[in-house]
Amino acid sequence: MNTSHTVLNRLKANLARAIRGQADAIELLLVALLSGGHLLLEDLPGTGKTTLAKALARSLRAEFRRVQFTPDLLPTDILGVSVFDPGARAFDFRPGPIFTQILLADEINRASPRTQSALLEAMGEGQVSIEGRARALDPLFFVIATQNPIEFHGTYPLPEAQLDRFALRFALGYLSPEDETAVLTERRLGEPLDSLEPVATPEEILALRARAAEVAVSPAVARYMVELTRATRTAEGVILGAGLRASLTLMKCAQALALLRGLDFVTPDHVQRLAVPVIAHRLGLDSQARFGGRDASLVVAELLERLEPPR
Repeated sequence: MNTSHTVLNRLKANLARAIRGQADAIELLLVALLSGGHLLLEDLPGTGKTTLAKALARSLRAEFRRVQFTPDLLPTDILGVSVFDPGARAFDFRPGPIFTQILLADEINRASPRTQSALLEAMGEGQVSIEGRARALDPLFFVIATQNPIEFHGTYPLPEAQLDRFALRFALGYLSPEDETAVLTERRLGEPLDSLEPVATPEEILALRARAAEVAVSPAVARYMVELTRATRTAEGVILGAGLRASLTLMKCAQALALLRGLDFVTPDHVQRLAVPVIAHRLGLDSQARFGGRDASLVVAELLERLEPPR
């Protein structure tokens, strides 16, 4: 546990150098990374989504690729394509940017649903099927996707199956006046992101993932997670509740959070901290609930208030 904590503290400190005033976001980013899931950042432009992704990539000695999603982007632009080589009289496969360790899918909801769906198999199974052949991705493979609010012009809502592949979704929000002023002062002399050095390796992250999977989850806490996800299926205004994948993801993320905080067991507090970012984006609300001002985050928050945690 001490070695794990040392690596994680180095990572947190390095990320904080580039992302001021976002301790909660850094914690959730590392939870997603350690759980083996993927991360969706949804917020207004200019709040630091891309900077956070780049800061993680520079903090690890990992291969990094960025794809700018646009309406004309095709699935082959992400996955790769076979090109005929006249000299060899054979097709030569040219891998796309998905064959990397950390992939930044920038403004993912500006591409068509068909192109968005190109990531489904990769995020769910760690492989892609191209021209009838399955090609394995790197064991570290981690997607950080950013999206603008769906009310923005030129955006396409992510399909429910795609949303369900993201372990967590959250927004960064604006900085406090004090932190924003400090950022202006710091960046007069240059961009902190440019001076970041790697402080961990992919092998260390994979070892941490294995360590997180060993964090104990008591039957009572496991039951609490199940009761929470099951309650979403009958909640008022919800037409699509959280499924089994939500329960499994909540458990894995809670284990990662416990490891991040130096514990070897999951507590109800960990579950409550992660419930909204893990569950809310998987829910579908009916039109009456949406027009009435309810959203999925409020539904999960109300369920947390109603359900009694184990003691």
